[in-house]
Amino acid sequence: MNQSDIGLIGLAVMGENLVLNMESRGFRVSVYNRTTAVTEKFAAGRGSGKNIVPTKTLEELVQSLARPRKVQIMVKAGAPVDAVINQLVPLLEQGDIIIDGGNSLWTDTQRREKSLKEKGIHFFGVGVSGGEEGALKGPSIMPGGSKEGWEAIAPIYTKIAAVAEGEPCCRHMGPDGAGHFVKMAHNGIEYGDMQLICEAYAILKAALNPSASEFAEIFSEWNKGELDSFLIEITARIFSRIDPETGRPVVDLILDRAGQKGTGKWTVGHAVEIGVPLSVIGGAVEARILSSLKDERLAASAVFEGPDAKPYTGDRAALIDSEHDALYASKIISYAQGMVQLGIAGELNGWNLSFEDIASIWRGGCITRARFLNRITAAYKKNPDLKNLVLHPFFASILQRTQANWRKAIQTAIEYGIATPASAQRSPTSTATAPTAFRPTCSRPSVTFSERTPTSASTNPRASSSTPSGCKPSSLSDLKSNPH
Repeated sequence: MNQSDIGLIGLAVMGENLVLNMESRGFRVSVYNRTTAVTEKFAAGRGSGKNIVPTKTLEELVQSLARPRKVQIMVKAGAPVDAVINQLVPLLEQGDIIIDGGNSLWTDTQRREKSLKEKGIHFFGVGVSGGEEGALKGPSIMPGGSKEGWEAIAPIYTKIAAVAEGEPCCRHMGPDGAGHFVKMAHNGIEYGDMQLICEAYAILKAALNPSASEFAEIFSEWNKGELDSFLIEITARIFSRIDPETGRPVVDLILDRAGQKGTGKWTVGHAVEIGVPLSVIGGAVEARILSSLKDERLAASAVFEGPDAKPYTGDRAALIDSEHDALYASKIISYAQGMVQLGIAGELNGWNLSFEDIASIWRGGCITRARFLNRITAAYKKNPDLKNLVLHPFFASILQRTQANWRKAIQTAIEYGIATPASAQRSPTSTATAPTAFRPTCSRPSVTFSERTPTSASTNPRASSSTPSGCKPSSLSDLKSNPH
């Protein structure tokens, strides 16, 4: 009887898609779900006719696997992971490998790795980024665990990962919790990216009042240049979506109340513990928390007033360019701060992290994939000891070139009462190593309780939102050249 290359526990959408990905790359996969009906449904549906082995018990799952047995867990982080591990351990033997592919806290991964190592079992904490589509077609994968265990699982994970510049977006991050820590940092940077995009939208909406289709054109243009990235691309696509029930752009129907799963808060909390400034990500997490206080914000908006709406009388094309530069510069700061955090964490935990590897595997498959990650990869390849991205000549030149426009964007935000907790909190001086010439001259807006506070996620696509008053240009060229 042929034995399976790997087993997977937990057949929610991410688990199913990873199984299908593995099977499509030539691997035989055994699957198990606590609810047998879920396993049977998958086997009869998406898994039908494929090299997938459904099992009804953990004993059956383990017995179906080739040695060393490799079992990936895809269940909710926390106690459920420990529960599954406790059920698996009596069924395994020395040299077998347990893989946690969820968003577990990296310190939990360290604890589990230490405990299982004493039993002779390898434990891997594997960060998987790219969402449901990435899991199916090729995610960015961040494995953390022993070198010996990595040699056993590498043929599977490097083959199912996304490919960028001809290389798999999967590298061994280091021992114990390294993989889950890198994934946590990635998620924090993702929070920052989304908040920065949201703030750029909010400022332009308040000042220029573009239509959704005009925003789609603006972001599509941005995606052709320095800001080329997955998040900018899908933002442009979102602006083009029309709600079939109302006939209105979906973006105008989204409630400004955000949710979060916790990795952003973990990132910021850890940065505070080790004394690393993380202003962009911290501002993004704060905006999400504040956005969730919808009732309080509504009550406050009845008491406090922001600036009166007024037509923008400046150069419209120049303002759009300023927002582009502010977004790009802030994005660089966010990555620079994230890399500093990764570096200190790596030193404290003995992980020997490779920033070149980290940047290279974020170039494809994951949510943060972006053109400028090629530049980050090249920077660390040339100088692995680079202490801060803002000190690299390429990124330093961009910050020098964009800082005037960056300031103009924040000044516009203040004038129109738009809170910018991610892009306005800090300049490059937040890294504590950049020249003092970057010290900001503007203060943070004091209107964070206004309904107009931008947020980077939503939970109710059917809630209506108000649109600032003012005439709407008929095209992007009109938007750039004609005043209200």
